[in-house]
Amino acid sequence: MYKIFDAHTHTYPEKISGKACENLGQFYDFKVWGKGTYSDLESQAKDCGVAGFMLFSVATNATQVQKVNDSIASLAKISRSRGFETVGYAGMHQDYPDFAAELDRCLEMGLRGVKIHPDIQRVDIDDPRMLRLCALMEERGMTLFLHMGDNRPQYRYSEPKKLAHILSRFPSLRVVAAHMGGYKAWEEAERYIYGNPNVWYDISSTLWAITPQTAASLIHKCGAERVMFGTDYPVYNLRDYISLFMKIELTEEERGDILDNNAARFFDLANIAELDN
Repeated sequence: MYKIFDAHTHTYPEKISGKACENLGQFYDFKVWGKGTYSDLESQAKDCGVAGFMLFSVATNATQVQKVNDSIASLAKISRSRGFETVGYAGMHQDYPDFAAELDRCLEMGLRGVKIHPDIQRVDIDDPRMLRLCALMEERGMTLFLHMGDNRPQYRYSEPKKLAHILSRFPSLRVVAAHMGGYKAWEEAERYIYGNPNVWYDISSTLWAITPQTAASLIHKCGAERVMFGTDYPVYNLRDYISLFMKIELTEEERGDILDNNAARFFDLANIAELDN
């Protein structure tokens, strides 16, 4: 039995979860399997032995930022009180007027990083506003968690080569490049960012689109010690995505690292109680 940490989950308030999942499915033209609520996520986690998860939300405009971050910080704290090793990352919008003040407030609330979804927010990840945000995050030792990649020409906001630009500008900024570095753009990810020592990866929204053999190849190119398990809930149900992962041919050490150990190191889960101090 493996310990499992899900490094990529999204939840929505009960009253809007159905519509949010519907919109997500329409945006990407795929079926969204989960209900999108924290209660459903927690129920699934208990059912398949997931010990903790990373919670995200997205600020689609600047006025949502503080509300989104208050919600994520509160929900992560509640989740920890219920026995889960849960971490929350802040959302930030490119037009928010005071990045520094909000980053400091997020740190006080136990949010140690920022998640950006460039396609939904319609902002290039190397836009000057985003570079300003990266500079402030680097100063504070905060981690940037990015949705990465898309093969549709109208959604090229998070091309791997743009992340390479960020990494060259901010040599001490740690980045998690979701979806193995580029949703449906894995060849680009290999060309531009694989091998960079400041980049980690998750395997969310990847395994249903590639073969287990291709997944193993990508994992080894990234470095299995830098890859974290993630489902992208509610895009996929936890148990089903775990089943997809278990089809990949890996060593037992690699499997255990990806399912939990790498996230434990990256997010310092041994000291997770400090987030509530």
